[in-house]
Amino acid sequence: MIAIIRIKGKVGIRKDVEETLNRLRLRRKYTCVVVREKKEILGMLKKVKDYVAYGKIDKKTFVELVKKRGLPLKRQDKGKIDAEKVVREFIESKTEKKLDNFGIKNFFRLHPPRGGIKSKEHFPKGVLGNNKEKINDLIKRML
Repeated sequence: MIAIIRIKGKVGIRKDVEETLNRLRLRRKYTCVVVREKKEILGMLKKVKDYVAYGKIDKKTFVELVKKRGLPLKRQDKGKIDAEKVVREFIESKTEKKLDNFGIKNFFRLHPPRGGIKSKEHFPKGVLGNNKEKINDLIKRML
């Protein structure tokens, strides 16, 4: 599982990069999506690495993300999300199911990170690009 967080905004982005971000459902700054690791997704990440932070998300962080920031598809279902069940079924499903099949939206709106970030530098110094396991710390700071 890969978590992808859009770090940079809309101004000054090339059309092809903007289209790739839209296909990843990252339409706003500080939006997060969780996807399965496939070669198509990795190709998209290679193209948008200067605009997003990504890395492997662990199950504990994923449950916390769904619990705090998961939005139901319908307004009537507010507060009726069983995060443990949604994450377990999403991980165990072999088919290409998205999160909206489990009753929540496909993206998560996050806060800007507490403590700030260096949004113009790549991973060892900043947050852009592949953060590997450190993405979990970044997500926890943004919840």
